[in-house]
Amino acid sequence: MDSSVKTLRLHYGWVVVLITFVTLLVSAGIRSMPSILMLPFEKEFGWNRGGISGVISIGIFLYGLVGPFSAALLAKFGIRRIMVISLAVLALSLSITPLMKYLWQFQILWGLIAGLGTGMMANVLGVTVSNQWFVKQRGLVVGLLTASAATGQLLFLPMLAKITVDIGWRYAIYTAVGAIVILLVFVAIWMRNHPYDVGAAAYGSEELVKPTPFQGNIFLTPLLTLRSALNNKTFWLLAGTFFFCGFSTNGLIGTHLIPACGDYGIPEVMAAGLLALMGLFDLIGTTASGWLSDRYDSRWLLFWYYGLRGLSLLFLPYALDTSPTALLIFSIFYGLDWIATVPPTVKLASKEFGKEKAGMVFGWVVVAHQLGASTAAYGAGVMREWLGTYTIPFIGAGFVCLFAALMAIRISKASNSLQQAQA
Repeated sequence: MDSSVKTLRLHYGWVVVLITFVTLLVSAGIRSMPSILMLPFEKEFGWNRGGISGVISIGIFLYGLVGPFSAALLAKFGIRRIMVISLAVLALSLSITPLMKYLWQFQILWGLIAGLGTGMMANVLGVTVSNQWFVKQRGLVVGLLTASAATGQLLFLPMLAKITVDIGWRYAIYTAVGAIVILLVFVAIWMRNHPYDVGAAAYGSEELVKPTPFQGNIFLTPLLTLRSALNNKTFWLLAGTFFFCGFSTNGLIGTHLIPACGDYGIPEVMAAGLLALMGLFDLIGTTASGWLSDRYDSRWLLFWYYGLRGLSLLFLPYALDTSPTALLIFSIFYGLDWIATVPPTVKLASKEFGKEKAGMVFGWVVVAHQLGASTAAYGAGVMREWLGTYTIPFIGAGFVCLFAALMAIRISKASNSLQQAQA
């Protein structure tokens, strides 16, 4: 090993992973809050479910749209600075929320500001951290950081739902603000941008390398990257499958499972507990998916993930209408697959487009994910208003997941052979 490289008993990359994990966890927990605020807002303000769903839809879309530009900002200004700014903006948005009285104020605070703030701390952040700090175990790190999104539901939703039911939704907001402020202090003190900042090589490497300065315009470069990616069949297949991924996860289940349970007389706290249970099993499933993506064909992993998710969604209307046991089975089975699609998707994108472009390319793939999620968040709310039930949206999402499974195996073998050669 180069004598200039410091020997660390615990590689600082794992400290960075821990801080990033907690940040993504808190961000995801806050991003999922509208699902427990939907019913209280209906009662207090008289807003209909379609209007509330529209605000959530805007926030979900902006959360995805900011991803490619977030990758450029992270490269230009550093991970720590962008995380601190994003947390501060999010805390400000939440602090003002208890004062709102009109739907347009909710649109600005949660559709616009919170959407952009959480978007800066999305999956692109995890991809950036894994690419900069790790040579080995990248798939595992991506899986772990991706799983933190569902773990945020595990830790926050039941607690916030109980606070909302017992003493009001405003106190749930204040609790979230307190968590953000504490986290902001930890990020400001201990987060680092690159292994070079602590005099270390990336994990799995023996070479001390200076970070490459960002070249290009932070707004133009992501657009040029998109233009280049649009000529690639693999990009379209990854973006297409991820559209259906978002359609069937945070856009549909993350937004509407709690209101759907309310239609069947299931208490809000219990319904939030089901989402929390999904978060627990997703922590297992997505971390395992990262481990598997380091070892197996990512195309076939995606085939099985989307196929099994589709079957679980077709089972959901039956589970809601029969027994708590059936709903519990759905939560466990679906939870294992909640965001398990991310590590193999990142793996395919990284090998197809290279480490330097992977963050921005994956950011555009996430835009497709959030566009699907936005479509489902709004569409399912409107269909519930028209039909009085969520059955059709749930069944429709099941079938599109089965279609996504077929799309996954059409990703070219040439791309996959490149993946195997470089793994």
